[in-house]
Amino acid sequence: MAGTFQLELVSPVKLLLSRPVEMAVLPAAEGEMGVLAGHAPMIVALRGGVISVTEGGQVTERLFVAGGFAEVTPERVTVLADEATPVEQLSRSAAEARVTEAEAALAEAQLAPPEKREAAMARMLSARAMVAAAEAA
Repeated sequence: MAGTFQLELVSPVKLLLSRPVEMAVLPAAEGEMGVLAGHAPMIVALRGGVISVTEGGQVTERLFVAGGFAEVTPERVTVLADEATPVEQLSRSAAEARVTEAEAALAEAQLAPPEKREAAMARMLSARAMVAAAEAA
């Protein structure tokens, strides 16, 4: 049996998950990141995407996060998500509406300072990831 580590997923609304797991795949800003027990310590930025949780050799849970940060230690991973929703609860129509709003905000931000454009782009990419996750559910 593989080793386990404590995974905690916290959103501004509530603690969504807190239990020992074998592996978690996180949507890190630089790409998908698999975490196992004993992982090197780090703090990573998260982009919009799906966290996959593995227990007993099977993916047992998939949660969409709209972005945030993860603190990884050898014994624990703490995810501080801007927003988190179980994938099976995502609505494709709501996600598509979010894409439309994010695209409009990005268009309006074209003449804004770079940090505002980057934030608008991140919101649009997160919304598109939400649509993809809803379609895959």
